[in-house]
Amino acid sequence: PVEKLPLEGIRLLAAATGNRPLNSYFTAKGVAPELLAAHPWNRRSAPTSLAENIDGMPEDDDLNYPLLDLLLLQRHGRDFTTTDVARLWLDELPAGRTFTAERVAYRNLLLGIEPPHTARHRNPFREWIGALIRADVHGWTNPGDPGAAAEQAHRDATLTHTTNGVYAAMFTAAVIAQAAVATAPDDIHACLRTGLTVIPPKSRLAEAVRHAVQLARVHEDFDTVVDELHATHADTHHWVHAVPNTALIAAALTHADGDFTGSICRAVSGGWDTDSNGATAGSVAALLAGAPAALPDRWTTPLKNRLATSVANFNGTGFDALARLTHDLTHPYTPREAPRP
Repeated sequence: PVEKLPLEGIRLLAAATGNRPLNSYFTAKGVAPELLAAHPWNRRSAPTSLAENIDGMPEDDDLNYPLLDLLLLQRHGRDFTTTDVARLWLDELPAGRTFTAERVAYRNLLLGIEPPHTARHRNPFREWIGALIRADVHGWTNPGDPGAAAEQAHRDATLTHTTNGVYAAMFTAAVIAQAAVATAPDDIHACLRTGLTVIPPKSRLAEAVRHAVQLARVHEDFDTVVDELHATHADTHHWVHAVPNTALIAAALTHADGDFTGSICRAVSGGWDTDSNGATAGSVAALLAGAPAALPDRWTTPLKNRLATSVANFNGTGFDALARLTHDLTHPYTPREAPRP
């Protein structure tokens, strides 16, 4: 419900209900009308995403794309092509559920433009966060094989994105793949190092991630980390750009030592693309937690094991069923030594 809000607004809304540092879902109960007038909830999300009205998991593009990627792997296997992704979208993804780079690429497909030109033709959003939010399944289904996860994410991402937009997806997929075989939350630091091995070390994304991790290591107060990140990126990047958002995710995971609640709350409280950042941090940290039972009930109970989506045949599906489907599509894991510090 705080997506698109400025950092100050997020902090004020959390503080108004005694929820700062953030530790639970946002609520409108007890928030002064004048504060809500100054910083209104996200119009699309507020009716289904506040503590008092969550009734199952509402539809979100951050969850539609993982469903599409499950369909992709079911139909085409691990050797899918970017063209396979494009055809799947045209068959299964409603155009009205696409945004920014994905909507431009979708339009380009309808104009007869083929990948990877779909990512470049009149696409000012090609380095934004859209490819990153599609990376999870590629990591989940390649546990312990970050290279394979990143390679799959690359084939997916190049339909819509270029350079740092693609690198963000590759980095995220690799981190998730490594987290899938971790043994404790504080393994997050090795997971993030692994993510950096699959992207160009001199890219703006890699530099931003390294800077964010360093900030998270030296500052005890995460608000200070966030303030530094905003000072570095806010004037030069859109709030949906992949570079600052990936940096914030890395900082949140580092500062929380991979703890689930700490990671998602830090990611959301840092602003920018809050729902995407919280989702990715949660994707990683939930793997580090080791089992569904390790996740606090206050996060999972309101979701009622039910997902809403406009992706055909998935609406109302339980997360347990999705987990089984993902497991069935997972490539067997062969243990290997993680990168050393």
